[in-house]
Amino acid sequence: MTKYYGSSSRGLFSRRSAGAAALKGVSLAVGAGETLAVIGESGSGKSTLGRILLRLTPCTAGKVFFDGQDVLALSETDLRALRRRMNYIFQNPFGAVNRRHTIERVLASPLKAYGLYPDGARRERCEELLEMVHLSPALLDRFPHELSGGQLQRVVIARALATGPDFVVADEPTTGLDVITSAKLVELLKSLKAKLGLSLMFISHDLRTVAQIADRIVVMRKGEIVETGTCSDILANPQHPYTQKLIDSVPRLPESTRAVGSPAQVFATEERREEAGAAIDVAMSARGERTGEPTW
Repeated sequence: MTKYYGSSSRGLFSRRSAGAAALKGVSLAVGAGETLAVIGESGSGKSTLGRILLRLTPCTAGKVFFDGQDVLALSETDLRALRRRMNYIFQNPFGAVNRRHTIERVLASPLKAYGLYPDGARRERCEELLEMVHLSPALLDRFPHELSGGQLQRVVIARALATGPDFVVADEPTTGLDVITSAKLVELLKSLKAKLGLSLMFISHDLRTVAQIADRIVVMRKGEIVETGTCSDILANPQHPYTQKLIDSVPRLPESTRAVGSPAQVFATEERREEAGAAIDVAMSARGERTGEPTW
């Protein structure tokens, strides 16, 4: 795939400007049931790639195949039918929903669009979706501004899963979340992927998060793929200098603390995550604050 922004021509005999290249001949594949992480610094083309795969952004040149069909060549009618099977989790949950709609209406919108459930059964399905992402069904009557960022991101995840997709692009879903909430959200995505048999493209610049969830990693720089491999191979033995630079840039705790080591080791074990969560619960309980999964 190739994508240029801002291409233009000044006249019949003038030189045509190709514009800025967001993607330069990118080629990759996501296997059934696989989590492919796409990493790179801001402006590397990660989000553009994810949006092109679902035809949310036009592609300058190239093809995208999903289950044998070229997504970029489909008619609007055929594309609409196919979009039930692929969805997108946006980076900013507050920008991904209509703030005037209740959470029930947010979740019911794709169900209504595809006529998947009769009117009387949609609320029950919305309750199931909230429970799937570990939120209370009591939130259905609330509005987006009444939820925390972590809660609303879970709502966005639930909406992405409402139509039963086979493939989901998660575009930096942990951006703006604290480290504990982020780790729990990634664990949720992992469990949902395993339970539902999803193929997942996880876009991120945070190698610690990627180490939790990825089967394979694609490293992008300036619109090109510079390295690809299994998660363990990329993190333990990077071959490209840019990949090494990304790994070296990951903040590390002082050696006097317990959680030290490579990015793959930070928050990599359930024991460490449970200890971190327990420590926070104890601190909140001491202040008389509410704790537990439904709070976020």
